[in-house]
Amino acid sequence: MTDQPHRLEIKPYTTNDAINYQEGSVVSREIIKTPHTTVTLFAFAKDQGLSEHTTPFTAFVQVIDGTAEITIGDKQHTVKAGEMIVMPASTPHALQAKEAFKMVLTMAR
Repeated sequence: MTDQPHRLEIKPYTTNDAINYQEGSVVSREIIKTPHTTVTLFAFAKDQGLSEHTTPFTAFVQVIDGTAEITIGDKQHTVKAGEMIVMPASTPHALQAKEAFKMVLTMAR
């Protein structure tokens, strides 16, 4: 854990401009990390994703560009730019980029 509460220079940003796509990759950029919260930006190239996993914390996803398929438990959700979804603690989840997409992930401990 770090005591540094933020990872960006202090100035206004648009969430889309704070992270860029990289062909064939998943890019992440941690913005805030405290003992109780992390906020991370992700940019997924088309067809990239995260395999099923669980975390002991509730996670909040806000899609800021593109479209993703997010599976929570045994239910699949299509989430598009401007939409959000909550992933409950200890529930298996996975995601797949149906097109290039960006998201903000907030984890509350």
